[in-house]
Amino acid sequence: MAGGTSQALKALGEDGTALARRIVEDTAKKAADLTERTGTAPCLATVLVGADPASVTYVRMKQNRSRKAGIESRHVELPATTTTAELVATLTALSTDETVHGILLQHPMGEHIDERAAFEAIAAEKDVDGVTFASFATMSFGLPGFVSCTPGGIMRLLDEYDVDPSGKRAVVVGRSAILGKPAGMLLLARDATVTYCHSRTRDLSAVVREADIVVAAVGRPRLIRGEDIKPGAVVIDAGYNAGNIGDVDFESAAERASLITPVPGGVGPMTIATLLEQTVTAAARQLGV
Repeated sequence: MAGGTSQALKALGEDGTALARRIVEDTAKKAADLTERTGTAPCLATVLVGADPASVTYVRMKQNRSRKAGIESRHVELPATTTTAELVATLTALSTDETVHGILLQHPMGEHIDERAAFEAIAAEKDVDGVTFASFATMSFGLPGFVSCTPGGIMRLLDEYDVDPSGKRAVVVGRSAILGKPAGMLLLARDATVTYCHSRTRDLSAVVREADIVVAAVGRPRLIRGEDIKPGAVVIDAGYNAGNIGDVDFESAAERASLITPVPGGVGPMTIATLLEQTVTAAARQLGV
């Protein structure tokens, strides 16, 4: 693990973004090689239901990053009134389209949409965002497949800073199907002792205080405070709230943590880097290279 707190914090703030940049640069080289060898560029299809400003901005960012990495971007924009059946039909069509290698369904997508039914319409071999039952199973059993992008990015960050989860107590605050749950499973696969916390956890602070690794992924601004952090713990803030605020109170937690990710700029760049990397991997598999 990195050295003293201030040095570690400075490194993670600067080099975390640098790690994502290196992954994207490597992905761009692989995409160019794949395109040259097959005559086909990797293609990521993004699907957006409605016009939520944050989602529109996020999808546009992913499209721009895709193009810079040599990945073609195909955007499908659907009205907010789209039904579950219509969305499933769109995703099924993309899943059978041989010119599309990866599919990203931007969420949230409206309370009237059956989110799980929509995710399951994505073919497993094109699930580069790691949101299907199949992807969760392969993550859980350590089999070849695609990881959920944010949890996968978190594990890469831990590796970058020589944080070995083996034997450590990891507390994941949040149990969403595409963030909290898979993050816990990936940590468990690396021999961490994992505790999930959620809205009904009693005395959350006491549980978090025991953690060597804290993953905050609940979507509540500054829920985790400095006094909740065990001295020397590694804190991964995967929360994102209005005003660029994370789930961790950064300033107070930084006084006790050995490593901590900032919001924005910590986990976010790694999420997109993982998405692009998995898209190129998916394309290579589908093209038989």
